[in-house]
Amino acid sequence: MAVYFKSSAPKSLLEQFDARIAQAEPKGRITTWEKSADGKYYTHKAPDWARKAWFKPVVDQGRLRFNIIRPQGANISVQVYGYYHGHLVETFLNHFDKSFDEGTSTAKPSQNDDVSA
Repeated sequence: MAVYFKSSAPKSLLEQFDARIAQAEPKGRITTWEKSADGKYYTHKAPDWARKAWFKPVVDQGRLRFNIIRPQGANISVQVYGYYHGHLVETFLNHFDKSFDEGTSTAKPSQNDDVSA
């Protein structure tokens, strides 16, 4: 269950995502995602969905990949999977549509995902 963004500059795309989350100015700021305290993961901020899953970013050759990671001691439901993947793609389309060529999502867990306890 991974999300991929095909990009000629995947590291820059991740840096843009981080900058928009940390941005002080309201215009253009991303308010729906937050980073973990250690700065390694992202979770959605909506009260009903916060911390139900985490995304771990990986800069690959020609793409930015986000693997889904379960919260400690919990599983990830299909509903959480759908919400997180859909909202991450939506965020990237709304903010970074000129910085990537294609966004895709797997339907089943992939090699680097952690979805069940």
